[in-house]
Amino acid sequence: MRLPYKLRFVASQLVTVTVLLTLLLFIPQIWLNWQVYDNFNSIIKHEFKLQVMSDKITYLDEVLTMSARMNAATGNSTWEKRYRQFEPKLDLAIKESIKLAPKAYKNEDAHKIDIANQLLVAMEYQSFDLVNKNQKETAQLLLSSREYETQKHIYADGVAKRNRNISLQLQQKFDEYFRRIFWAVLESVISLALLIPAWFLVLNLLQQYLKDKKIAQAALEETNCMLEMQVAERTAKLEHKNLQLEQTLQELQYTQVQLVQTEKMSSLGQLVAGVAHEINNPVNFIYGNLMHIRGYSQQLITLINLYQQENFNYNPEITNLIHKIDLEFIIDDMPKILSSMEVGTERICEIVLTLRNFSRLDEAEMKPVDIHEGIDSTLLILQHRFKEKSKQQPEIAVIKDYGNLPLIECYAGGLNQVFMNIFSNAIDALYEQEGKSLTGEKYIYSITIKTKVENEEYVIISIKDNGAGIKEEVKTRLFDPFFTTKPVGKGTGLGLSISYQIIVDKHKGKIKCISAPGKGTEFVIEIPIKQAR
Repeated sequence: MRLPYKLRFVASQLVTVTVLLTLLLFIPQIWLNWQVYDNFNSIIKHEFKLQVMSDKITYLDEVLTMSARMNAATGNSTWEKRYRQFEPKLDLAIKESIKLAPKAYKNEDAHKIDIANQLLVAMEYQSFDLVNKNQKETAQLLLSSREYETQKHIYADGVAKRNRNISLQLQQKFDEYFRRIFWAVLESVISLALLIPAWFLVLNLLQQYLKDKKIAQAALEETNCMLEMQVAERTAKLEHKNLQLEQTLQELQYTQVQLVQTEKMSSLGQLVAGVAHEINNPVNFIYGNLMHIRGYSQQLITLINLYQQENFNYNPEITNLIHKIDLEFIIDDMPKILSSMEVGTERICEIVLTLRNFSRLDEAEMKPVDIHEGIDSTLLILQHRFKEKSKQQPEIAVIKDYGNLPLIECYAGGLNQVFMNIFSNAIDALYEQEGKSLTGEKYIYSITIKTKVENEEYVIISIKDNGAGIKEEVKTRLFDPFFTTKPVGKGTGLGLSISYQIIVDKHKGKIKCISAPGKGTEFVIEIPIKQAR
């Protein structure tokens, strides 16, 4: 049955009025939502710029402090040049931050920060002058003085407080944004409540009107069905492509951060190699001359003994001098001093050799390597972290249980990087747990290292600490990229992920974590002695 013409005309007018009413109600809502979104987007960009500037200021400030202290410690003018190079960058970063948050830089705290910064800069300039005057010890005392540390503390606390104030202001803007969202949603609900009755009437009229078109729709349904199938197929393809793109993006992000981490380790290897080379030359010079000094001193002692036997009784002046300088003690003590110097230079030579072994981080070829040398060189690099610093950070005992291992065909630098990551995590885990005591005695922190050969084909390396252990839900994600339990700024979540890739992908080995709360953590590494060609 076909609808009368007048009924169709009324339905058309009602639809037009309803559509116009819908547009009049929703266009302002869309505009309001767009403004809210634009404001929110601006807040996000502003917050990102402030965060970038804050991190940059902190980084540059640490670079200046480190350059000044390294200049005082080494007397190398290169550090002063580095200081002068980064100082304008810090000033520029502070100016950019002032533009982004001018109120945070115009209060009493900002004045205190500026005063502390000026005093720090003055003391650092003074240290440069002292170093230029060959007064390194005085410069070191100046940069480690209570006044310097106090001003450094005032400056750091002030910057942290300023960042918290900026974050609070941004949070207030976010709260304002959410209030506007609430009112926008409320207005949308009211508009919807007004439009629902009108649309119900329109739908009722359209339902009667559409009954007359069932025959035409039947013919179109098949076509629509085919079109829907095509759309569904293309939608599935698009979703698959989107998933592939998302996975590729994640892989690119992971690869990018991994390259940065690899570059850091390569730079560390180059630095260690350079330091070892610079130390090795003067040590070889000293060690090579000690042998000649021992021979010369022995010859002089022999000559003095002969002279004593023949002539010293005939010269009272020489006799008095012999008693005054205690010649017998000198003759007895000089060989001991030379022996002590030889032991010291031999120890320095061993340390230099160990540093050279660790510096093979950038070697690209696989070659037979002594695994124990890599472990020892990594422990030497981290030696300062094992020493006692305070009651909260006591000394960490390193227990070695090395087996009789053959040379392992591997990437030496890559394995050193794995050892570095595992040792660093173990040290952090030990220092993060609260102090313990057993039977009233002080709890001893320890890291145990065991190596052995398995089935004459594999080498097993176990690194175990007696820390607080790891929860099961954390252990299952331990090797995931970007997963970390450390606070922001102290961990990237890539150390164990990169270690997993080095062991499993590059060396065709295995790495697993054995841990439970209160029972410490053990990493077990299994790599083949020889790689399959």
